Amino acid sequence: MNISLFPLSEYWWFYLCFTGLVLVLLSLDLGLFHRKAHAVSFREASMWCVAWVTIAGLFTVVLWQYSDWKFHNDARLIAAGLDASKAARNVVLEFITGYVVELSLSVDNIFVFVLVFRYFAIPPQYQHRVLFYGILGALIFRGIFIAVGAALIRYHWVSIVFGVFLVITGVRLAFTGDEQIEPEKNPLLRLFARRVPVSPSMDGQNFWVQLNGRSHATPLLVAVIFMELTDIMFAIDSVPAIFAITREPLIVFTSNVFAILGLRSMYFLLAGAVEKFFLLKYGLALVLVFVGLKMAWLNSLFGGKFPIGISLAIILTVIGASIAASLLISSRRPPEPPADTP
Repeated sequence: MNISLFPLSEYWWFYLCFTGLVLVLLSLDLGLFHRKAHAVSFREASMWCVAWVTIAGLFTVVLWQYSDWKFHNDARLIAAGLDASKAARNVVLEFITGYVVELSLSVDNIFVFVLVFRYFAIPPQYQHRVLFYGILGALIFRGIFIAVGAALIRYHWVSIVFGVFLVITGVRLAFTGDEQIEPEKNPLLRLFARRVPVSPSMDGQNFWVQLNGRSHATPLLVAVIFMELTDIMFAIDSVPAIFAITREPLIVFTSNVFAILGLRSMYFLLAGAVEKFFLLKYGLALVLVFVGLKMAWLNSLFGGKFPIGISLAIILTVIGASIAASLLISSRRPPEPPADTP
């Protein structure tokens, strides 16, 4: 029996409060802690990573306590004869699994961030501003994707289509080469450049500059727009992936948001060593194949839902093994000889 544990008609207030809290945190981030443009140090990035993970951890505890209390008093669950404590544990495991999957898939974004900043020659002190607005837009687009996915996932055939799509995406990820960034070939970016004049150089951290009495977009704004476009492509993979783990839109939404909020700090923490995680994409590919099979086949094989505890163990093992293997092999590689000087 499929019962929505957090129906929108009852939990609309939670979405409003949660979104408001996220906006407050983002306002404090940009308005207080990063009011002045500066290059984010490794130490600062580490502290922010710990902060965002801690906030997600606190939310997990609150979610568990609330679910356990609510489900024991939910007439629908009582009438269906479902174990309230088990349902609460499953909710927490689904949130953790979704958070781990989204955070792991977000690491792939970091590779793109590095290439985008190199392409547009964005100085380190302005990279946080680009990421801030890029991720703010990502939160909006993810919310739209999740709403559409929640409406479609009620149909069984959609689950199969999503599952097959994730398996194909995982296989393609495993066999594709390094990503190439070619903004000049993006049709939407080319349309923007035709309609809006772009200045040849930046003007501090401003997105717009006046040249010859006319407003021009700076490369900083173009970089933000390009990041928004690339995140839409990432969302096509990540949103179906988390719906393979849980059908609860509230869990999908919150785990996505927490993963995205910590993405900026992860970038500044890992950008300098991103090449060392060269095996991670194969781990991510296996995760996508697994969640795709889970959505299209394994859930039905296990009476409607593959055990979430086993799913979490498999995902953590695959991701952990790919990271560990990457670091181990990188440490054993001989250092590259210095480039010849003319």
